[in-house]
Amino acid sequence: MPLTQYDYIFGIGTCFAMLDAFNNGANDVANSWATSVSSRSISYRWAMVLATICEMAGAIATGARTASTIKDGIIPIEAFQDNAGVQLLAFACAIAAASSWVMWCTAHSTHVSSSYSIISAVAGVGVATVGASKVQWGWNNGKGLGAVFSGLALAPLISAGFASTIFLMIKFIVHMRSNPVKWSVYTSPFWFLLAASICTLSIVYKGSPQFHLSEHPGWWLAAVIVGTGAGVCLLSILFFVPYLHALVVKRDHTIQWYHVFMGPALLRRPAPDNAEQARIPNYAVVQEDDASVTDSDAVEQHDEKHNKEVDVSLADVEIQNTQEAYRELRAQARRAMHDKMMKKRGPLGWAMRTLRDNPMGAGSIYELHNLRMLLIRLPAMVVVGLLYGINYDIHTAQTGVLGTPEGARMARVYGHAEKYSNEVEHSYSFIQVLTACTASFAHGANDIGNSVGPWAAMYAAWSTGEAQQAKAPVPLWQLAVLALCLSIGFVTYGYNIMKVMGNKITYHSPSRGCSMEMGAAITVLLASQYHLPVSTSMCITGATIGVGLCNGTTKAVNWQRVGLLLFGWIMTIPIAGTLAGCLMGLFINAPHFT
Repeated sequence: MPLTQYDYIFGIGTCFAMLDAFNNGANDVANSWATSVSSRSISYRWAMVLATICEMAGAIATGARTASTIKDGIIPIEAFQDNAGVQLLAFACAIAAASSWVMWCTAHSTHVSSSYSIISAVAGVGVATVGASKVQWGWNNGKGLGAVFSGLALAPLISAGFASTIFLMIKFIVHMRSNPVKWSVYTSPFWFLLAASICTLSIVYKGSPQFHLSEHPGWWLAAVIVGTGAGVCLLSILFFVPYLHALVVKRDHTIQWYHVFMGPALLRRPAPDNAEQARIPNYAVVQEDDASVTDSDAVEQHDEKHNKEVDVSLADVEIQNTQEAYRELRAQARRAMHDKMMKKRGPLGWAMRTLRDNPMGAGSIYELHNLRMLLIRLPAMVVVGLLYGINYDIHTAQTGVLGTPEGARMARVYGHAEKYSNEVEHSYSFIQVLTACTASFAHGANDIGNSVGPWAAMYAAWSTGEAQQAKAPVPLWQLAVLALCLSIGFVTYGYNIMKVMGNKITYHSPSRGCSMEMGAAITVLLASQYHLPVSTSMCITGATIGVGLCNGTTKAVNWQRVGLLLFGWIMTIPIAGTLAGCLMGLFINAPHFT
């Protein structure tokens, strides 16, 4: 019998479940795309498009049709004593606490794990419901809080090892050769083989549980993985290698993207008379979005000039350590970005100009003139909220403001990283987009359970009046709703996390970025096989640090940002758990009329 008397609890829980999915998109999707955007392998706008497609496809098409309602076995199902009302309240409190904490962290540009947030919240609810003695604090076959803490310590280290190994292979096989351009072209099929194999493993073990692909015999899994990798490798030999050869070896400036379908015929395509090098993005710069080069010597000259300009500017500009000067420099940077946006044509420019030209007056908001201004500003505020992130300059935000300690720190970090040939880096940008799409697909299929699991349990308990078991079926419409919320979160608010990832930790380039993503993916796959609950946030951060250390010095890593990330991870467990436990304790023990 439906629990109609608790409609309000289910309604509030639904709102927080949608908020949690929104926060997941704003905070966790950066795991898949921050390295690609920071490496300039893909623009931020195209990352939004591909992330929306991959996340929704992963969540809806291959997302789990059953979700763990007792997250990772932290509290036993007997805790609810077959009381559907208590179960409904418990998961409403858990999702409310988890989503509130992640929202606060996202607003303050703190990258945390939504998985650890909901796990901690469920543990807090368990303490308030049945007492601390019933919560699984130990290992519990890799599902208890002891396993959670082990993943917090081990996952970044393992991911750093895999990522640095892959990058060192690229560094010694390609970057350090006398002719690295040809080596990058001829070895690219191997990296397509490796990337495709890792991507297939991700889909088999992480992205399609309702098909039970991981339950097939070992020989079948090996055949699928090797066959997919070999097929992608063969396609890259037939189509990608000739295209890349014409682009970076022959320096054919007439080559277009659709010429890739010509395949081996491109090898016989004569280079045009007086051929110039094709225009390739300059991966050595950080802030110049439209920078491109036409000659290898020009690349080196531009890099040297850029580095010298940074050094001179840092020597000539006094670093402002006072809070007033720091705030003024930050305000100037924000005004410059806003002025750039206001000059744009289209809805965003109109909205920014409307807000500038119609400020709120003195007095309270209910004053007549302020109410009139509010009616004028409200449509513009909605437009800015929807489109601000699309036009946000991620690279400028990652470098910091010149003249501040943060800007000086980032300049020093970038100065300790070696810049490699643009032609070589360009060949790895294609591989990095492939790995980012797969990571995003697997994230949508896997992490949507953080929001939809508690919501499905609430819905089942509310609609049937019966306490649910450890597994509850998830209706397709719930997956679709939360997948849409997740995509909206990334598009509208993901920039607030993206700006503190990627280049904010260490210098990025496509060859570094694809190493980071592959290293993180391997770690997540291994952890899933041993049932260790690890976070993609921690894996990609560890991989980023590992590749940064491959520059040969610890100064190539922004350790202040790493410390802030580590602090956010650690604090997520007690804060989310305490919030959820306090909410549950207050509501379940609240005085009431009889």
